[in-house]
Formats: sequence, structure tokens, C-alpha cells
Amino acid sequence: MPIHLAINPESLLRELFSTAIDAAHPRQVLADHLPADRTGRVIVIGAGKAAAAMAEVIEREWQGEISGLVVTRYGHGAYCTKIEVVEAAHPVPDAAGLAVAQRVLKLVTGLSEADRVIFLLSGGGSALLALPASGLSLADKQSINKALLKSGASISEMNCVRKHLSAIKGGRLAKACWPASIHTFAISDVPGDDPTVIASGPSVADPSTLAEALAILQRYAIEVPAAVLARLQDPRAETVKHADPCLSRSHYQLIATPQQSLEAAAARARAAGITPIILGDLEGESREVAKVHAGIARQIVLHGQPIKPPCVILSGGETTVTVRGNGRGGRNAEFLLSLTESLKGLPGVYALAGDTDGIDGSEDNAGALMRPDSYARAAALGLSAAHELDNNNGYGYFAALDDLIVTGPTRTNVNDFRAILILENAQ
Repeated sequence: MPIHLAINPESLLRELFSTAIDAAHPRQVLADHLPADRTGRVIVIGAGKAAAAMAEVIEREWQGEISGLVVTRYGHGAYCTKIEVVEAAHPVPDAAGLAVAQRVLKLVTGLSEADRVIFLLSGGGSALLALPASGLSLADKQSINKALLKSGASISEMNCVRKHLSAIKGGRLAKACWPASIHTFAISDVPGDDPTVIASGPSVADPSTLAEALAILQRYAIEVPAAVLARLQDPRAETVKHADPCLSRSHYQLIATPQQSLEAAAARARAAGITPIILGDLEGESREVAKVHAGIARQIVLHGQPIKPPCVILSGGETTVTVRGNGRGGRNAEFLLSLTESLKGLPGVYALAGDTDGIDGSEDNAGALMRPDSYARAAALGLSAAHELDNNNGYGYFAALDDLIVTGPTRTNVNDFRAILILENAQ
């Protein structure tokens, strides 16, 4: 029986992606969380891919005196008149990130109890606010960061290491602000929305330890420079813990989460007559997570379980890629490439995977689209999904099919978004 839909599958998937992004954008979510009294002097600092867009909202909403400094990724800036916006490198920190981190720390050092700090935090802040701890160089942090990114380590593991090599993360920013009050407004880009993991928790207590950070580096066989090893073996280098009195005037508010974005996309799907199923925030190797999604999609197509089509499987979180080849592509392209290889053109199944910040890894695309004919079209071009997956070349595969999704920087970040649309009468 031919498939007949009143909607265009590709258009719907793109709408779901846009809906998820809009639900997490600072212009939609920040103002409602600001205090009712928006008068008085405030110092604004911030770090992350949404930092500049968040600063714009503060300038629009705050009625008192404003000054400050935020750092965001290159290309993710915004126009502000009172809060300085600086751009730096992500995911590997650079000299610009180091310089602005030094300035941020200086800005909040020596404040009084009467001072108030607003801290605008979002994903990417770990690399963007890069201030190596005493005895470490930027090169030390860069080498560790690069190795972790290629290792397949989870975001919580990477940030555990980063916190213990930093002069600003793991609660140390809150310690620098003391005795001023600091109000953190955060957009979560991590599974579980753990404040200690989001941008490595600069303003909250850190439960992880030096020993855990060292164990992570050993687990992934990462070469540890002598200065880093000395740091991780020095008890004085431990991060700020829960009982520290410097945290008594630190306040934390989540303003956007991956779950909220998934729920917004689900509502949009229902409005289009499509039943959503939300799998939530997921972690793990992109290619392996894709195989699980493929299994669920296949069960729906063949047996109508756990729900019947037309439906859409929604998931978020942050998967990882262990780099084995020399191809191009981020987590989302890798996910879709593995999904394509697993489904091999299963009729009626379409998919989109993209990073809500608009950048998949370090490429110029947010993600890509998979259609039922993607596998066959690629084969006709001489492309093997399995071979390209071995080479981590998801970008190249979907570029050849003209199915990359390019949004440009979105200026928010609730991490990955995946939608697998399954239509009626697929068989």
C-alpha cells in the first residue's frame, strides 16, 4: 500500500529540531527566572555557547547598573552595550579563553558582601573559561583535552579531569566571589542536568576527587604530563566541597534542560498527528546508541511495538565517539551513519540527528538527515556505510547525499537531539 501523508517527513523533522532549539533559547527562558527586583548594581559574568544570548536578555531586563564580561564560542557572539562579549575556542581551549578567564576571575576577586554577581552558564563553558591551575600551562590543558575528546570518555569523566586542573572550575569561581552573592542561571547540556558537570561546575560544590580524575586518565591510557601528574597527586589541589562556607551565598537555577526541549518537540509531533515516544537523555558510543534506536524502530515497523506508527522516537543527551579513522564528522553524523548501516533502507523510516548549538563536533553542520533511500543512494555513489563508519566519516557520507543540516550557531545548547520518524504502512 502506498504511503500517503499530509505532512512532509523532512519538513516535520526539521520543525521538531527547531522547536527543541527554541524551547531552550535564552530569549524564551531566562527572563522568567530573574528576580522580581531587578534594580541595583550587578556584575555579570558568563561562559558557554549561550552566554552572549543570555547577556542580551540581562541587558534588556535589568533596570539597575550593569557591567560585566562573558565568553562564548567563535561565531556565537551577540551585540551587547554594557556587558563585554569575548569569543574563544571550543572544544579545545585557546589563548583567548585563557585571557578572558583571567579577566573574569579578576573581576570577581575582592568583592564585598554587598556585591551581587550574576553568572550565565551554558554548555561549552569548560573549554571557553580555561584557566589552568597553578603550575600548569595552557599547553598541558590542551593536550589533555584533545586526548579526552578522542578517547570516548563521557562528558562527566572529561569534566572531572578538567575541574581538577582548573583555577576556576569545581566551585573555585564561587570561592573567588566570596563574600559577594553569586546567582548562577544555567542551561543544561548534560544527561541528568547535574550542576557539578555543566561546564565543570564553577559555582557549585564538587563531589569528585583528585584520585578519580587520575583514574580516568589511566582508564583511557592518556599520557599525563609530569606537571599534571604532580597536580593530581597533591591533596591541596582538591576542588571545593559541600561544607565550604564560601558556597553559602551561591545560588543556582536551571533555566533550560534537554528534557524540556524533548517535551516541546513531542508536543509539536502530537499537533501533527504523530505519536511521540521520549527515550530521554542518553550516553554511550554514538554507533552503539544508534543500534539500539534501530532495534526499536525495526520493532515498531514489523510488530507495532511498543507503539504503532505513525510515531516518532525522540532522544537527547550526549553520546561519544572513539576516533578510529581519519574522516570528518561529529557525534550526530556518526549516530546517523550507524543507524543507516543498521536499518539498510528499512521502508518508512526517516531520521534527524543534530546538536542544538548548531555545530556537530567541530564541523560546520548541526547534523544530518537520513531517509529510507539514503542507504541505496549512497551505494549508487560507491559509498559503503560500514566503510565510512570505520573511518568516522559521517560528515562526508551525508555531504555526498546533500543531507547535511546547516543552521549556523543557535546561541543555545541542550546538546544532542535525535528524532526517528516512522510512518504508517511502511511495509
